[in-house]
Amino acid sequence: MLRFLFRGLTTENERGRPLFEAATALAREPHWYVEGAVQDTLDGRFAVLSTIIALIMTRLEREGHRGDLVSVALTERFIEVMESEHRELGLGDPTLGKTVRKLVAILARRTQLWRKTDSHEEGWNEATHESLYRTTPSSAALRHSADALARIEKNLAGATLDQLEQGQIR
Repeated sequence: MLRFLFRGLTTENERGRPLFEAATALAREPHWYVEGAVQDTLDGRFAVLSTIIALIMTRLEREGHRGDLVSVALTERFIEVMESEHRELGLGDPTLGKTVRKLVAILARRTQLWRKTDSHEEGWNEATHESLYRTTPSSAALRHSADALARIEKNLAGATLDQLEQGQIR
């Protein structure tokens, strides 16, 4: 359904797949939901996935035009997967477009949040709280998630654009 809206953004439809799959693998790690106490629900899992993708997007921005191309491909893959997943959940065409647009807007807000977050512990903890939790987590859970996101950020910073595009973000 949404292909006609986003057709032509990139010429390589599958370009964002490896990076999206790497982000998904990270978001599926049990520690987010156990030690990090993120709700193990569709909303909680989406919060983790979209937070990781937001961190990736902010990293890709530092690569100029080539990074923008990878970012667009990643966004296209995100849209494609969200559309597919929500179809499987039973959403039809009128509702599906609105839902996917809302999910893309949430991703954009998280990207903006991480774009303006500094690396100081207090700012990082606030961004982690806002990005992953609907309620106030324990200090241990928040620290765990903030540390896990900081490790991802460090790995992203140390990766080349080619490595990122190939999904090598660990």
